Parts: sequence; structure tokens; C-alpha cells
Amino acid sequence: MILNTLLNIAIFQGIVLVIIILRSPIFKSKANKYLAFTIFTLSIALLNLVFERVGLYPTMPYLLFLDNIEWAFIIPVFFLLYVIHFIDLPVTRSKNHLWLFTPFLYSAVVNIINDLDEVAHLYEGTPMFKFVIGVLQMLEFPLTVLFIPYVLIQTSRWIKHASNAQEKKWLTYLWVLIFVLFTSWILALVIGVLFDFDISKVMLVLALLTVFLIHWTAYVGIYKFRLARDQEEIKALINKGKYTTPKPSIVDIVPQEKQEVKEDILTEEHPYYQKLEDLCINHHIYRDSTLDRNKIAQELGISAGYVSQLINTISGKNFANYINHYRVEAVKEMILDSEFDNYSLLAIGLECGFSSKTTFHNSFKKVTGITPNAYRKLNK
Repeated sequence: MILNTLLNIAIFQGIVLVIIILRSPIFKSKANKYLAFTIFTLSIALLNLVFERVGLYPTMPYLLFLDNIEWAFIIPVFFLLYVIHFIDLPVTRSKNHLWLFTPFLYSAVVNIINDLDEVAHLYEGTPMFKFVIGVLQMLEFPLTVLFIPYVLIQTSRWIKHASNAQEKKWLTYLWVLIFVLFTSWILALVIGVLFDFDISKVMLVLALLTVFLIHWTAYVGIYKFRLARDQEEIKALINKGKYTTPKPSIVDIVPQEKQEVKEDILTEEHPYYQKLEDLCINHHIYRDSTLDRNKIAQELGISAGYVSQLINTISGKNFANYINHYRVEAVKEMILDSEFDNYSLLAIGLECGFSSKTTFHNSFKKVTGITPNAYRKLNK
């Protein structure tokens, strides 16, 4: 019961993930399209297992059309195409990889023809016809043993061409999971055929590995990795001088009594405060998510306590609010710039110096009165 629940959750998550990848402009790319196809076929394979475990095939035999097709032939192919388009080498665009679909098409045609006879009873196959179909089905086994390892090995060779270390690491981890899944499955098939061994329990273990693979891909590949990649691209745009940080306005938010405190000593013209403003506006020091009073004090050559007094007296804010105000202004400018439309708001916030999603959302709403997502919708 628990296993069926886990399988159903993975199937649902896989299908939802496929829809998000294919329809969201954030993930729109040819590489991600093949990743979506990989996840979808894995979900179909799990769905077939669920149908078998709940005994649905005897009552709905037409579902055997879906089950008897060997989906294992196409999953590694989709993954290979994902890797090829992900690393995007010029040579990959010049090669024709359509032939890799031949084993899957072979399996689909042979099994559908057989099911039309055995399941749908649309015609009565002659003994010779059934013998030929049986031989063709038997050829699937050696084709499985040879073809799938070949595709996996070719995939590992393509991964070596990835230039970005983080991308290479992600692809390698994903390849290892898929490699373990399919090599274990092939070994189980070989042992089952040679020694007449019941491999049903092994299939359940591999199903759990597939569940983990879908969950892990959803978190790391679609969320965490995309977030890291967005941050890298945002950083590249910033380093090209794409935008400059505007100075936040403090006129409307500084209480009058705060402006009067030590006004003769600490004003906006104070040299240390001017240097602090320069560090924020021209050197974007706020983009450092670990920035604290001690780092500012070291830059200014004063004590951490004096940094707090300086900021609090002149701006009316504490240190955290002062720095976060600059971060929010930077986020606002990026949101208004169409160059950043395809990047997630969280990636923008993190690249502007916020250390977490919660801090980013709370600070943005405190400054603007609305959430980052509402601000983007309001200005697009």
C-alpha cells in the first residue's frame, strides 16, 4: 500500500513536472524538452507497474497495449538527446540521431501487432504468423542488452564535453542514477532468463529508485540547478554594466526626530556616510549575502558600533534595513528591465544579496508594500 502511494505520488509529480517544463517560459529550451520526455516515459513505466500491482490488466486488457511496449528503449535516448542539446556543441547540431529511435519503434510495432491478435482479437493469426511474431519479440532481449548500454556509454562521452563545471556535475549525477537504474534492470533480466529467477522484488526496488530519480530531478534539475544557472547569467549581465544601482529615497521614511538627532555631527554629507553610499551605489557591496557591520567597518576604517550609529542617525534605519533597501531597489530595477524577464524572482533576489527566499520576500514587501511577484505583474 505504501509503495503504491509512493509510486502514485511520483507519477503525479512527474506529469506535473513535464507540464511545467513544456509550458513555462522559464524552462523553455530544446534540451529541457527532452528532459521532460525522459521524465514522462519514466512516469509511464511506473504507471504500468501500478496497473499490474492493482490487478487492472485482467479487467482492462486493452491497457496491455501500453504495457507491452518496451519503454526502456526510449528513456536513455531521450536522456542522451537532453545531454547533447544541453551542452550545445556545434557538432551536435550536425548529427542525425533519429536512428536511435529504431529499437523503440521496432518494439512498439511488433508488440502492437501481437496485441491486436492476442488482446483485441481483431484477427486470428496463423501459426506461422504467431511464430514469426514470437521470434521478433525474442529479439528484443539481445537488443536490450546491447542497445541500452551503448546509449548510456555514448551519453557519458558527451557529458565530458560540458564546459561548465557545475553543469558537468549535474549531468554526471543524473547519468549515474540512470546508469545504475538501467544496468540493474538489465542484469535482473539476464539473471531471470538464464536462471529462471523471479525478479519481481528486484523490479520493486528499481521502481523505488525511479521514484527517487523523479523527485531528485524535480528538486535539483528543475529548481536548484535552474536557480544557480539563473544567478550565473544575471551576474554576467550585471558585470557587463547592464544596470546601475539607484540611490534609495529616504525622505518619506525617515522620522523627523531621527533627522534631528546629532544633526550637527552626523548628516548625509558626513565623509564616512558618503563613502558608505559610494560602496553601495558604485561598488554594489550589498550584493554580498554575508555582508555585516564588521565588513563595512573594515572598509570604512571605523568601529562596527559607529557604523550602526552612522546609519541609524542619518537614514533612520538599522543596518539590516539600510542594506536590504539597496537590495530591494536593485531587484526593482531588474524586474523593470525586460532583459531579466526569463529569470526567476528568487534568482534575482539572491543575486542582489538576499540570503534566503523568506528574507527576500519580507524585505521587498516591507519596502514596497507588495510581493516581488505582484510588483512584476503590476509593471509588465
